[in-house]
Amino acid sequence: MKCSLDPEVIAVPAITVDDTLVLPRIPQPDPAVSVPRPVAKVVTAHSQAEGAGFVVRRPFPGDLSMAEADPFLLLDHAGPAVNGPGDAKGAPWHPHRGFETVSYILDGEIAHHDTNGGGGVIREGDTQWMTAGGGILHDELPTEQMYKNGGPFHAIQLWVNLPPALKMTTPRYQSITRDALRLLTSTDGGALIRLIAGDIAGLAGPGATYTPITYAHATLAPGAQLAVPWNAAFNALTYVMTGRGSAGPDARPVEGGQLVVFGPGDHIVVTAADRQAEPLDVLLLGGLPIRAPIEHYGPFVMNTRAEILQAIDDYQAGRLGTVPADQLAPRNFA
Repeated sequence: MKCSLDPEVIAVPAITVDDTLVLPRIPQPDPAVSVPRPVAKVVTAHSQAEGAGFVVRRPFPGDLSMAEADPFLLLDHAGPAVNGPGDAKGAPWHPHRGFETVSYILDGEIAHHDTNGGGGVIREGDTQWMTAGGGILHDELPTEQMYKNGGPFHAIQLWVNLPPALKMTTPRYQSITRDALRLLTSTDGGALIRLIAGDIAGLAGPGATYTPITYAHATLAPGAQLAVPWNAAFNALTYVMTGRGSAGPDARPVEGGQLVVFGPGDHIVVTAADRQAEPLDVLLLGGLPIRAPIEHYGPFVMNTRAEILQAIDDYQAGRLGTVPADQLAPRNFA
C-alpha cells in the first residue's frame, strides 16, 4: 500500500559526512556590518496531485505568487514517502518552454528522458538540471527497481524562470551527481550544506545557471544555528522539508512544509529546535529578480499571451520535439 506524505516516515538527508569539521566553514557574519534578514512572511504549502497521480506539497505558486517568488516559478516537494510494490508514479511525457526545471533527489531514484538526448537515472543526492528554453519534451518516471520493489522516495523540483532574451535559448541538460556538490559547514560544524548552484561565502556550486541564483540543501543538528551570508541583490527563501526550528533574528517558528520569505539584509539565520527526533532539513534559495511580465499556461511560462499561444501551436505541431520511437510503447515491468 502506498504511503504518501506520511509524517511518520523519517527522511534520509541525501548526503552525509562522518565529520563536518573537515569541510570548509562558512564564516560567522559580523554583527557590526552584516544585517540579518527579517522574516517577511511564512507560507504553508498546499497539497495536490501531479503527473500520474503522485502527491506534492507546493509552497508556491499559491499564497506566494510567481511575481513574489521571482526569479523562481514553482517549488514541488514529493515525500518523504514509502511506496509499496507497483505503487510508484511519475510524470509521463510532457512539454516545457521558457524556463528551467531542477530536480533534486533526496531518497529513491527516478529515470529521465528528453527529446534533446538528455537523461539517465537520478539517484539519492543527484540533481537533474534541464533548461527547456525554446521547447522540449521529457518524462520523469520510477525506475524498474522502484516500480517493482517500492521503497522510500523523497524529491524536490524547482522551476527557475528565464529572462525574456533567453526564453527561446537552446535546450540543455546537466546531470549533477552527488559527488559534484560543494559541501560546506557552519562555524561550529552543526550544519551540513550541500551547495547545488550559485555562491555562498565565495564558494561556488557546480550548477551552471542562466539566471543568477543560489540553491542549497542544509541539514541542521537539533539545537544548531546556521547564519549564511546572502547576496543583498537576491531575494531569500527557505523551505522546511522536515523537522522544526525557527528563522530570522526574531526566531519565527517554522516546521515541515512551510516556506520562509525573508526581507532585505545581508545574511539569513535558521535555527533547529532542540530535542527533536530528526534534524532540520531546509532548502536555501534566492536569486536576482527578473522583473519581467509573466504569462503562463500549464508547462509554458512566457512573457506575453501571444507567446503562450505560439507555444501551444508549436507543441501541437510537433515543433517542440518528437518522443523517441522506443519510448512510445507503454512500459511493461511484468
